[in-house]
Amino acid sequence: MEEIYDLIIIGSGPAGLSAAIYAQRAKLTTLVIEASYVSGGQVVNTYEVDNYPGLPGISGMDLGTTLRGHADQMGSEFVREKVLDLELEGEIKTVRTKKNLYQARTLILATGAGHRKLQVPGEDEFGGMGVSYCATCDGAFFKDKVAAVVGGGDVAVEDAIFLARGCKKVYLIHRRDSLRSARILQERLMALPNVEIIWDSVVRSIEGVEQVEALQLENVKTGAKEKLPVDGCFIAVGILPNNALVQGKLELDEGGYIKAAEDGVTSVPGVFAAGDVRTKQLRQIVTAASDGANCVTSAQNYLLTQNI
Repeated sequence: MEEIYDLIIIGSGPAGLSAAIYAQRAKLTTLVIEASYVSGGQVVNTYEVDNYPGLPGISGMDLGTTLRGHADQMGSEFVREKVLDLELEGEIKTVRTKKNLYQARTLILATGAGHRKLQVPGEDEFGGMGVSYCATCDGAFFKDKVAAVVGGGDVAVEDAIFLARGCKKVYLIHRRDSLRSARILQERLMALPNVEIIWDSVVRSIEGVEQVEALQLENVKTGAKEKLPVDGCFIAVGILPNNALVQGKLELDEGGYIKAAEDGVTSVPGVFAAGDVRTKQLRQIVTAASDGANCVTSAQNYLLTQNI
């Protein structure tokens, strides 16, 4: 530990990378800490992004690479380390990793969110053996096979559409009688001849010997049970905020998201939250990028008013 930065950003998804770009423009001495080998966050696992302005149809990996390239071009400083602990009180914030200790006057948390699990028998046992949370990562393994997607939101429908390109059959299993995804995605899904939606149903267990072979389903309205033979199960039932570092240190909402408005201001002065980890109405790439910019502006204002 030598330098005290103006700003440390934890995470390099769209929120963190946007913050890095704006921090360089603001001439703040900044460090970005990322645990993963690649920047981009969840977006790198998206086959195609069709709602980011100006870049229709870009792949998630390409978008993540483009955002990181912009930050690199601006001169952003990155380190790949896992953050173990945060000390948020006081004028100087401390970030502890396995290798180092870093300090800054302000901190932006852009830690994102992770996959929500079904919490059913077989889910953990068959992880990597037919159970997946990333269709674009693992879909190629199920070419000409039968796959199921569990969920009813945008990600679930996007996964089903993607898998239908290579799978012999795709089942979309949803606990309700209507989907929550965008209408345009639903229209694309309904037009696919090899996709079947199983309504009003939940997965009670995932079965197999050495890999996934079937799902035990239950209709939530009738109670009827069904065994559905499949080769793979892709789970897309929502996300959970990556909040382990701030539990007991920042105010969280009932869902575990960091309480912060559009300006990113949290319950601790000098600490800001951007992207999927904070309370917000819409979690999208474009809103995450907006959060990053807003948080840098808030950090600038904080540094000016505190004169530190």
